[in-house]
Amino acid sequence: MWQQGHYMGGPDSGIQSGAATQAHSLTGHEMDEDMDTGGQEQVIFDMDQGFPQSGYTQEQVDEMNQQLNQTRSQRVRAAMFPETLDEGLEIPSTQLDPAQPTAVQRLSEPSQMLKHAVVNLINYQDDADLATRAIPELIKLLNDEDQVVVSQAAMMVHQLSKKEASRHAIMNSPQMVAALVKAIANTNDLESTKGAVGTLHNLSMHRQGLLAIFKSGGIPALVKLLSSPVESVLFYTITTLHNLLLHQEGSKMAVRLAGGLQKMVALLQRNNVKFLAIVTDCLQILAYGNQESKLIILASQGPLELVRIMRSYDYEKLLWTTSRVLKVLSVCSSNKPAIVEAGGMQALAMHLGHPSQRLVQNCLWTLRNLSDAGTKIENLDNLMQGLVQLLGSTDVNIVTCAAGILSNLTCNNQKNKVTVCQVGGIEALVRTIIAAGDREEITEPAVHALRHLTFGHPECEVAQNAVRLQGGLPTIVRLMHPPSRWPLVTAIIGLIRNLALCPANHAPLRENGSISRLVYLLIRAFEDTQGVSTLTRGGSRGSTSQAAGSYADGVRMEEIVERTVDALRILARERHNRAIIRGLSLELVLCELAADKEGAAMIEQEGATAPLTELLHGVATYAVAVLFGREERREGGENTKWLSQELMSSLYQRGQEENLWGNDHMAPADLQEVVVDSVYGQGPPSVASGP
Repeated sequence: MWQQGHYMGGPDSGIQSGAATQAHSLTGHEMDEDMDTGGQEQVIFDMDQGFPQSGYTQEQVDEMNQQLNQTRSQRVRAAMFPETLDEGLEIPSTQLDPAQPTAVQRLSEPSQMLKHAVVNLINYQDDADLATRAIPELIKLLNDEDQVVVSQAAMMVHQLSKKEASRHAIMNSPQMVAALVKAIANTNDLESTKGAVGTLHNLSMHRQGLLAIFKSGGIPALVKLLSSPVESVLFYTITTLHNLLLHQEGSKMAVRLAGGLQKMVALLQRNNVKFLAIVTDCLQILAYGNQESKLIILASQGPLELVRIMRSYDYEKLLWTTSRVLKVLSVCSSNKPAIVEAGGMQALAMHLGHPSQRLVQNCLWTLRNLSDAGTKIENLDNLMQGLVQLLGSTDVNIVTCAAGILSNLTCNNQKNKVTVCQVGGIEALVRTIIAAGDREEITEPAVHALRHLTFGHPECEVAQNAVRLQGGLPTIVRLMHPPSRWPLVTAIIGLIRNLALCPANHAPLRENGSISRLVYLLIRAFEDTQGVSTLTRGGSRGSTSQAAGSYADGVRMEEIVERTVDALRILARERHNRAIIRGLSLELVLCELAADKEGAAMIEQEGATAPLTELLHGVATYAVAVLFGREERREGGENTKWLSQELMSSLYQRGQEENLWGNDHMAPADLQEVVVDSVYGQGPPSVASGP
């Protein structure tokens, strides 16, 4: 009979522990009172382990126990070393539940792994010893004058290099690597070349091998093989060079000096997509940050071939590596027009809907670099539509690039402006600006694009209305406030100027506080320019030197003054806007502005004469001062005399109609003083006047 201790203590009984299953005791004492065995023999049951319904006698249990003990070693051997068992030997299984392997079965897999590791270690040492002994003889054979001998030796070395231990032995022998390089350079035998370059390819998988190839002068020999007509030789060569360019310092310059760029560009005409992917990646590595390499690629007709690849293939990795080369070349002023002329923008636009985000991103970066050179390109409708769709992306980089490209391509191009408007570009840009918040990398190009789209094409009035209808005016006005920087503010001022051309926008712009903000920006910019002028005035009174101008974030303050004056001029066409402008004492600023020659020129350039004439009544003193200040500083005196006559006539006629100055129709004393001093008196010299 099995005792409890023996049942649980056997090394490999094959029956699960009673502690785990909570089975009844095998002695059956707990069931003596309840079971009728029909005799004196006790019947042994294991209710949970699934024994057959017919019971086992004690003798049967003892026999099974004895058999399992006798076959224990065979079961262990079968699990760990199955190849040592005699054929036909049957070993009884101790697994009762197929879902629960026995202890020996659980040890079988790690035991096999350990055995294989030991065997591999023995074989590794054997391979290393074999290669170490064979290398000196193989070096002699590789240097033999008989090409047949060289060919056989190269093939043997190639076979050795396929095993890691032998490969390490080869790369540790500079003489062997030098012999392989020599064989490549000096032989025309195909088998010798394949064996030698195949070995170098295997060595290039290790940093030590790369260093050995580089020090042995292998790069010129490999570049020479790029002219081989054999596919396998080309594959071994380009992958080896690729590994060198990626991981071995000094390889880039060595490849350039060996003429590798020209040969790689020539290989772009092949049609193996995986091979082309490696070639284009090599070109990207060589061209990145090296202007000379970019010019060599251009001289070798590289842009034309690269654009052809973008048009012709759909293998994602090849398209991605090619777009990376084009991205690098697109920042070169010489390559940029060549790519555009080859149809690069249209080819890149074909992939803007590709599911690969890395491909789309590289295409967009390239297009953004090219877009300033492609403003006159025709047939960009698909590109424009794709860019508008990408404005709805959740990727910040994609939206930034799309907005920047639209900004460039809609500059002075009526066809592109109309196309963008027709495909919903205004609505998409407004949504983008609202969603971007304070991300100026998005809002600035998007506002520039809107500025272009709201002026200078047949549908600009529709665009001006669309900005308002899409709820964009509050956000646009808000962007004139901090924390917006001057480049964005400058673009916003230009956009508001265009939107003000639509009469329906006047009231919403006024209600959102655009006029007061424009006046504030004008005063601030004017004060900045005056600060520079004050420094200039610190010199001699008669000096003709002028300050270069005041800049903030790369923006001239004079440009801010020009744009705000222009925007306010258009807004002043509406009666309520004029009332607000009067209340903000803007005429004081203009009067000061006209004191300088440059300021007077700004007022003239922005066409402010007519609005100032309209503002004469109520602000007559300052308006006349501005106008006379402007004319006084223009060339010659005829315009000044003419203007004085026009102003006096206008004031006289309007005074009669509105009885503005009383029955004597004379201007107030302060205005008379301004008129007399400006026209006839010499007065104090202006800042810009010379000796």
